[in-house]
Amino acid sequence: MKMKDARAVVTGAASGLGNAVARHVAAQGGKVTLLDVQEGPGQAAAAELGAGARFVKCDVTSEAEVNAAMDSAKAFMGGINLLVNCAGVIGAGRVLGRNGPMAGDFFTKVIHINLIGTFLCDKAAANIMQANTPNEDGERGVLIHTSSVAAFEGQIGQAAYSATKAAVMGMTMPMARELAAFGIRCMAIAPGIFRTPMVAGMPQDVQESLGRQAPFPARLGKPEEYAALVQSIFEIPMLNGETIRLDGAIRMQPK
Repeated sequence: MKMKDARAVVTGAASGLGNAVARHVAAQGGKVTLLDVQEGPGQAAAAELGAGARFVKCDVTSEAEVNAAMDSAKAFMGGINLLVNCAGVIGAGRVLGRNGPMAGDFFTKVIHINLIGTFLCDKAAANIMQANTPNEDGERGVLIHTSSVAAFEGQIGQAAYSATKAAVMGMTMPMARELAAFGIRCMAIAPGIFRTPMVAGMPQDVQESLGRQAPFPARLGKPEEYAALVQSIFEIPMLNGETIRLDGAIRMQPK
């Protein structure tokens, strides 16, 4: 499959990594549906990308909203053959904080958005992909998860976040194995420290300090680099069931 033929759904697409993916798909001539809870920025982002893009407001923790959004994307693009899950929250907090133990509801919220949200989008998109006409390799679609280096070296304060990113990585292989029968691949990307809106809001010296933690290149990752890897995954059929670290060889310290 080539990116110009993509009919992509990207979650968390109003900003950050998701927005970079949506822009990349549109620039390559593919169609893209942007999903996000941020309606204003989402509508503006889709409008910038032209007639081949559309925004649908969607809370990925709502099964009904996800199913409706996927149906809307299918109607707009004539099908779905790529899903990129970028919706998520950092969910920083210590297990034993200054104000006492972490609330169970806080941990649960991070799980709902980062993990369950990814699963709900996966199954809804795969249900539509299975009806696609297969290409010469028998391929019908690709699901991409956004994990994190925190899945491997979670820092202090990342118990909830790391748990979700390890879980997203963990379900990649079993989903790849199951969905192989339908010609659907499943991959995960584990980014290091990228120049997302959250990081961009930090003081410049802090950004530079974070960037220098990567052995090479000693800088923050560019969202465009994440989008380029998405294209490679989409276009190389042998990439399946694996998590790729995109991190400049960084290995996170405890804090």
